[in-house]
Amino acid sequence: MPRPKKYPDELMERGVRLVFESGRPIARVAADLGVHHEALRKRVRRAEADSGARTDLLSTAEREEIRRLRKENFELRRANEILKSASVFFAKELDTDRTK
Repeated sequence: MPRPKKYPDELMERGVRLVFESGRPIARVAADLGVHHEALRKRVRRAEADSGARTDLLSTAEREEIRRLRKENFELRRANEILKSASVFFAKELDTDRTK
């Protein structure tokens, strides 16, 4: 279960809009809104990545795709291990039947 958000999404979206529209420093806007400057800075960077202004950062869609692929990769590796164990088990069963 994810931890609860410290700041409402509406407040952070307003802060991001103010940073872009006013051109004021992030720390100043954060102080005016009563949020921590690092929390606002992260949201501003995420908004820049999503809009394509920053190509060095992953967009939200790319992060979600990576998360989904990692989960799928984990499940496939686990299934592969189960199949390997089962094949070893059945190979031993068949081998003991042959020697009798």
